[in-house]
Amino acid sequence: MTDELIDFDAVLLLSFGGPEGPEDVRPFLENVTRGRGVPPERLDEVAEHYFHFGGISPINELNRDIIDRLRIELDRLGLDLPIYFGNRNWHPMVEDTVERMTGDGVRRALVFATSAYGGYSACRQYDEDIRRAREAVGETAPELVKLRQFFDHPLFVAAAADGVRRAFAELPSDQREHARLVFTAHSIPEAADAAAGPAEDGGHLYSRQVFEAARLVAAELGVAEHDVVWQSRSGPPQVPWLEPDIVDHLDTLYSANTQAVVVCPIGFVSDHLEVVWDLDAEARERAEELGMGFARAAAPGTDPRFAELIGELIRELVEGVPARRLSALPAVGCTVNGAWCATNCCAPGRRPVSSEPVTVDA
Repeated sequence: MTDELIDFDAVLLLSFGGPEGPEDVRPFLENVTRGRGVPPERLDEVAEHYFHFGGISPINELNRDIIDRLRIELDRLGLDLPIYFGNRNWHPMVEDTVERMTGDGVRRALVFATSAYGGYSACRQYDEDIRRAREAVGETAPELVKLRQFFDHPLFVAAAADGVRRAFAELPSDQREHARLVFTAHSIPEAADAAAGPAEDGGHLYSRQVFEAARLVAAELGVAEHDVVWQSRSGPPQVPWLEPDIVDHLDTLYSANTQAVVVCPIGFVSDHLEVVWDLDAEARERAEELGMGFARAAAPGTDPRFAELIGELIRELVEGVPARRLSALPAVGCTVNGAWCATNCCAPGRRPVSSEPVTVDA
């Protein structure tokens, strides 16, 4: 793709997918883990998380809400771009969506992937989704251009900060002043994180971006100290993953006489099942056992500014609007038709199959 502006005629929101009924749960998990050698008993364990919520993941409905708000934002901007919805692991599958786009005459579409960060699972795997979907359709498939990472976009930071403010307000007044601010993101194997980012830049792009997003939100709030921890790890215990885990960290904070915590899921766009299970269920339960106050900030996807953020990312390519960023960390630009970025920032690396995560929603 050249520096010249290109006409686009559609937008595709690309996400992870999730079951929308009990009968969907096991087929969905088999899609997520296909080829990874995950034992059936592990799938049974994860399936129980879904059955706890009636076998329904919130993620598809949350994404539809984002699409509805984005339609309004694009109308406000005067951008006549129909919006399509496709998933990696459950209906509507991205291959089916790209086929429908082709039938509708779409030639070039922008792709918004529901992750703010780099790394293999957060970024490059969406490039693979784009390439696979186009290959499934064939030569008539539209050109697909994935929008850049947005972990340091001022609207993302502002929306997350307001979510934290509301969470602090939920705590009893005598706990707010001394409550500890804790940011969480999805853990990944340490080897995968080391491989994320150009080698000459030191790798670890995913974790560095998460730490930077947390720093930016804390600065927006005027909070002097905060923690970054991880959640949703899986795989065999002998494989090192990013730590500490949120539940273990609550124990550490309790040992340091922390009376209350506010948890911000900075690594996530929406309050999907991983957030409501790992934080609203497991972490909250542990805090209650310890007698600690606990409040959880909402993810920014429901904030009105989130659709505005997507609109800005779109305008960068449609209208040449300068990118707004709050940090100097690498942030990968657009990728075309699933081609890898010039920096090769999100290489999967060589990881044992058994270290792959069994994600609930991502």
